[in-house]
Amino acid sequence: MHFKLASEGRGRGYSRMRGIVESTLDLVYTGDWPRRLWGLTERARQVRVVRTKVEAQGIPPLRIAFASDLHIGPTTSPHTLDRAFELLSEAHPDVLLLGGDYVFLHGTREKARELRRRVEGVRARCKFAVLGNHDLWTTHRSIEDALTEAGAQVLVNASVRLPDAHGNVAIVGLDDPWTGKPNVARAFEGAEGAALVFVLCHAPEGLPLCDGRAFSLYFCGHTHGGHVSTPLGPPVIPGRIGRMLVSGEHHTKWGRAFVSRGVGGIEVPFRAWAPPDVVVVDVVERAATNDSFENRRFA
Repeated sequence: MHFKLASEGRGRGYSRMRGIVESTLDLVYTGDWPRRLWGLTERARQVRVVRTKVEAQGIPPLRIAFASDLHIGPTTSPHTLDRAFELLSEAHPDVLLLGGDYVFLHGTREKARELRRRVEGVRARCKFAVLGNHDLWTTHRSIEDALTEAGAQVLVNASVRLPDAHGNVAIVGLDDPWTGKPNVARAFEGAEGAALVFVLCHAPEGLPLCDGRAFSLYFCGHTHGGHVSTPLGPPVIPGRIGRMLVSGEHHTKWGRAFVSRGVGGIEVPFRAWAPPDVVVVDVVERAATNDSFENRRFA
């Protein structure tokens, strides 16, 4: 049995036990039978669209679509991915944001090709992506290349301004706080003076790192909403911040955040009380009398 080593990617925190678990799953899931079996159920086609808005003054209307945790691999049904990307395309976004964890287990050429095909199929003026822990634990260069070839700019502790009339809007990409090396100062350099700042990071644990920075909304995934949850909440979510911000929209002392449940599967293909989702955010004109939450810290 081959134990995948952390040296295959630049990610931190890949333990020997994790390698044993993933190598075992790689063997047990030969032939991708879990995703084929799960794909026979109607629930494999059920992906939710979650909508919210950001109010701003002097910014032309803008639509942002966000998806995270695709986990292309043996436990994610193609039907689930098909539906998620249909919903992203139907939203007609100006900007597509991708929150990392594009694969589960090895980052093979086949998975990279599928990632490229799916991201390429969404028509958006701009596409931006960050990497997640599962990407950084594997051969992430092929994943980065696939995203780039699909028209997405991979942001690693970097920021960019949107073009043309939205030049006062910045996208900040922060490296994964679990396995990467996040550098907030470097990430925000290009966002100084922007009227709207959107932060893209794989996990909720990057949110406290942005304390004191002016931003409008922090996008992340990683938690899967617990993946296999209960009516009383998920039994296990790694990380203190992840347990605080399981899924959905949150107004915190560090700023406003949206945590997606993600799309794909990991150790098991099915979910319970944590349906997959994609997120659509509309930037709209702020009413003159509205005390907006945007671009300020929360007490």
